[in-house]
Amino acid sequence: MTERETPDTGLTTFTVNGTVQSVLASERTSLADVLRDHLHLTGTHLGCEHGVCGACTVLLDGAPVRSCITLAASCAGRTVTTVEGLNGPVIDAIREAFSAEHGLQCGFCTPGMLITVTDILSRHPDIEAEQVALELSGNICRCTGYVGIVRAVSHAADSLRASGN
Repeated sequence: MTERETPDTGLTTFTVNGTVQSVLASERTSLADVLRDHLHLTGTHLGCEHGVCGACTVLLDGAPVRSCITLAASCAGRTVTTVEGLNGPVIDAIREAFSAEHGLQCGFCTPGMLITVTDILSRHPDIEAEQVALELSGNICRCTGYVGIVRAVSHAADSLRASGN
């Protein structure tokens, strides 16, 4: 056993943003800590560290999860997408809409919001504004009051429909 290893330390291998990663960490280390501290993917923000605020949201096998309460060891063999790994026409439309509709302010919640909105639009391409607030209820933003964010999601959905994406 090396000096960094302890009896509860193990190697976890999973795919992050399209790249296979192997990380030596305690069985109790959160996915958020592995992403930030081991892989230096600091776009995943830590807010409440209790799974309530949504700042740490990532996609695990395509589904949104709170990385602060997800054990990294449970991700072995799975696929994680962080905000840094989002690309393509959907995230481009979301980013443009957030900018156009002033859905950003301090930016702390933004990575989790972008991940969540990506998931929302993949499941509900024809989402109505009334449904957006319910879908975003697990992501806390203390700055914007959500009006710009809800408009941004609707704007992105309209843009994606118009472009056929």
